[in-house]
Amino acid sequence: MSSQSKKELFGQPLGLYLISFTSVWERFSYYGMRAFLILYMANDIMKGGPKAHLGGLGIDENTAGTIYGLFTGACYVLPLIGGYIADHYWGKRRSVLVGGILIMIGHFTLAGNMQDNYLIFILGLTILAMGNGFFKPSAPTMIGDLYEAGDKRRDSAFTIYYSLFNGGAFLAPIICGYFGETYLYRWGFFVAGIGMLLGLIIYLLYANKYLGDIGLKPARAKVEGQQVEKTPLTKVERDRIAVIVVMVFFVTFFWAGFEQAGSTLTLYTDKYINLDVMGWTMPTSWMQAVNPLLIVFLGPVFAYLWMKLEKNGKNPSTPVKMGLGMIALAVGFLFMVGAVLERGGENTDVNVKASILWLLATYLLHTIGELMLSPIGLSMVSKLAPLRMASLFMGVWFLSSFVANLLSGISVQFVNKFGALTIFAGIAVFVGLLGVIVLFLSRWLIGKMHGIK
Repeated sequence: MSSQSKKELFGQPLGLYLISFTSVWERFSYYGMRAFLILYMANDIMKGGPKAHLGGLGIDENTAGTIYGLFTGACYVLPLIGGYIADHYWGKRRSVLVGGILIMIGHFTLAGNMQDNYLIFILGLTILAMGNGFFKPSAPTMIGDLYEAGDKRRDSAFTIYYSLFNGGAFLAPIICGYFGETYLYRWGFFVAGIGMLLGLIIYLLYANKYLGDIGLKPARAKVEGQQVEKTPLTKVERDRIAVIVVMVFFVTFFWAGFEQAGSTLTLYTDKYINLDVMGWTMPTSWMQAVNPLLIVFLGPVFAYLWMKLEKNGKNPSTPVKMGLGMIALAVGFLFMVGAVLERGGENTDVNVKASILWLLATYLLHTIGELMLSPIGLSMVSKLAPLRMASLFMGVWFLSSFVANLLSGISVQFVNKFGALTIFAGIAVFVGLLGVIVLFLSRWLIGKMHGIK
């Protein structure tokens, strides 16, 4: 393991918290901008209206949705390229720095678009997506580098990381959205850029102190002084890569269900969930803060749970955790089936609303599933991927989210055609079945992991 600060906090190296804090501001900038991005695109200032003073591009909603999908998709595809560059040329440390700088420049480009110029807007989004491509795969793989092979703290470390950066995801829509929708959308972009700037300042001040030489050199350049550029994959490495590929296949469907939060669940909430609280109607978009808020509170609980189970020799293997996570997501959709049934089915009057408790229960189960799958998956990739290809395979892991977002968008059409009851129940059955299959395959997968659980 590379040299680093030996100081620890709560049993974890301080480098973990530095990387996590930097990622907090990266997630803050991303989710803050994303909260009102489509509103900015579709807001037509020429037609007047209550939000005309905020600025906007006046793009029709279908086109705005397409651009939104392409942009968010690019943020999950480009990590493949960024990971390759980190592994072969730059090293993870420089990739995180360059990614953060590009993200900051992208936000400031959008904020400085005083005339709401379409080409400048596309340029800003392009720079943002490129920044994500460099930042996203390298930050979590550096966390993996903090630990020796076989260190049992790794799953807990990634759960802490996941919990902390979701704090940024929770605050982002509230803070950036407030400035964007109260003053000008450009101010929301500006605040998002300031968030990334703060993260970069902390990263530059403390990286050498708490990370040592971790991430400074390309992973493929040297391992303990030996050239490994052309070293062929061993059988063990090929088997472990096979496990990553198999799990990426399964988790793609988990994320396809999970990402319904931004599509079918949001639309259903807006129409059919009772959001009245003591005479005040809660904005539908605020429900997007429920998941990251739950992660902030439940993340430390799961991190403690994994360490406690490990001490007692009862810590489930990675495939078992991920299979149970998929089942938790499936159970969550059963609560949405309950919401549909409470209303009396599909054709009930639109004024008949279901209780918000159904939705909150869904988000709770989905968050539990996410905590059992997503940080554990990041940890898995850092453990199984060959050192010289670690960032590349982290990009492969994120590729599942790209496919999932496409499937999530398509599902809106299916809900309109077949009804929410059919789709919610179908997702519950399908993802739940896949989770059971993962549990069934867990012994075979563990064998292919060759001693890594």
